[in-house]
Amino acid sequence: MSWIGIVLVVVGIYLAIKVAGFALKLLLWVLVFGIAYWLLAPVLGLPIPF
Repeated sequence: MSWIGIVLVVVGIYLAIKVAGFALKLLLWVLVFGIAYWLLAPVLGLPIPF
């Protein structure tokens, strides 16, 4: 491999890790808001999901 190829592979791996971390954070926030709504909807008189 040339130096450019090695640099592109390293940058690609770094970006893949960053994207995976962002996706995991986003999934966890959606889960937190979903659980909060599930627990608070009956108390606040909102429609219960499902």
